[in-house]
Amino acid sequence: MGRAFEYRKATKLKRWGNMARVFTKLGRQITIAVKEGGPEPDTNPRLRVLVQQAKKENMPKENVERAIKKATSKDEADYKEVVYEGYGPFGIAIVVETATDNPTRTVANVRSYFNKHNGSLGTSGSLEFLFDHKCVFKIAPKEGVSLEDLELELIDYGVDELEHDGDDIILYGEFKSYSEIQKYLEENGYEIHSAEFERIPNDLKELTKEQQEQIQKLLDKFEDDDDVQNVFHNMKEDFEE
Repeated sequence: MGRAFEYRKATKLKRWGNMARVFTKLGRQITIAVKEGGPEPDTNPRLRVLVQQAKKENMPKENVERAIKKATSKDEADYKEVVYEGYGPFGIAIVVETATDNPTRTVANVRSYFNKHNGSLGTSGSLEFLFDHKCVFKIAPKEGVSLEDLELELIDYGVDELEHDGDDIILYGEFKSYSEIQKYLEENGYEIHSAEFERIPNDLKELTKEQQEQIQKLLDKFEDDDDVQNVFHNMKEDFEE
């Protein structure tokens, strides 16, 4: 089982566990996707996947429509995607992805969380070498197609790891290959449950249980901030299957 999958198993759904957070996060992603590619799913691949994902997460239709309208309304604030990087205690690298209508507020909050928990906010790009930026698709299996056959088919499209996760298949691919992978999956009739970007650490740092708990307090502060979309780190976590 690959490094990416183990990391994802250790951290998955911590930030997706709260239904309200899921809807807020998806809503902002939908608004940003509409601003970038227009309000029609048929002509906006990113929006198309997000709408499918919203259905899978049982997000009410009116929430989806509201998020789409926000992107075209002159009265609504404009969300920007901003990434912050820094170190927590014990040298743990942390990348915080945000979608914010007020970067001044967001950077002040992010800096304060680092400072109050004995960490420090770094400069943009300073931690890129510690993480691989991947696109991650969750899809339904297709009858008659094995994982091995699918892997052979998708290698040419930038996919470098496939794993079963319950009833779904998880695909990991190069960040820049997102569009090609999505196009292949759609053209070949695969049901896409979600498509996200993740930062997979090249190496995980082992800490004591007490140290992990200190880091977790900092991670929880980020997760509780409405502007924060994702938090990635290189701490090895104890977890149960």
